[in-house]
Amino acid sequence: MSLASEFVSIHQGGLVPALMRRSTTEPLWVQRTLIGISWVFMTVFLLVPLASVFVEAFAKGWALALEAITEPDALAAVRLTLLAAAISVPLNLVFGVAAAWVIAKFDFHGKSLLLTLIDLPFSVSPVIAGLIFVLVFGLQGWLGEWLVGHDIRVIFAVPGIVMATIFITFPFIARELIPLMQVQGIEQEEAARVLGANGWQVFWRVTLPNIRWALLYGVILCNARAMGEFGAVSVVSGHIRGQTNTMPLHIEIAYNEYQFVAAFAVASLLAALALVSLLAKYLVEQRVKREMQAR
Repeated sequence: MSLASEFVSIHQGGLVPALMRRSTTEPLWVQRTLIGISWVFMTVFLLVPLASVFVEAFAKGWALALEAITEPDALAAVRLTLLAAAISVPLNLVFGVAAAWVIAKFDFHGKSLLLTLIDLPFSVSPVIAGLIFVLVFGLQGWLGEWLVGHDIRVIFAVPGIVMATIFITFPFIARELIPLMQVQGIEQEEAARVLGANGWQVFWRVTLPNIRWALLYGVILCNARAMGEFGAVSVVSGHIRGQTNTMPLHIEIAYNEYQFVAAFAVASLLAALALVSLLAKYLVEQRVKREMQAR
């Protein structure tokens, strides 16, 4: 029997699959240990703190918690948080799609630099990002005198909060789309152009359907980050009650003033919004899995 025939017989006899199973499957005790460690870690560092927020929020009754959420300063913080997210997410959506399209579909000078700049908010502290805006738009900043002369307020006002939120969140959508669009290549777009489709038709009928779930996933992450941003917004807001305090800033002020019910009540609302985002993220992931299994 030749060496090749012997190898085939061994493979068909099941020796190779058995070796592969033994080399890729961990013992049951190892699996259970790793799963247990994961659950303990998640319970201690995520589930218990999250549950404690809701317990403390409603420890003295639903009426006090509801009153803390509906008082004027808290409502102003909620409105400002939603406003910042409502402005920053659509702008980052446009930027993310445009940046991903350019990086994935074209070769040009400065491509690596653009990728590096997209990742900049991940490497820069949010506090430093806020200070950058103060140095540019603050009273003593580069554009401070011009802004004062034209009665335009950026720092310690809503525009500064929105700009800081945009800066912190703009990588999320682009970074979700770039790897996917690079893997997809340009063959489908080129085929559509050959068949006579123009640029907008190619985007709406070919590119967008292929990236819709990754795009939605990026939007969910971007929105969650926008609502929970603290560091950069804290620097540029000025902490003006009822005007420039977002929900995280309102929580900090209430906690520092020993208004624990108010702090945890608003924190529970912010946590609820985060859980809604998490649920939306999970639903998108399940939809993607079902589509992949159906193919």
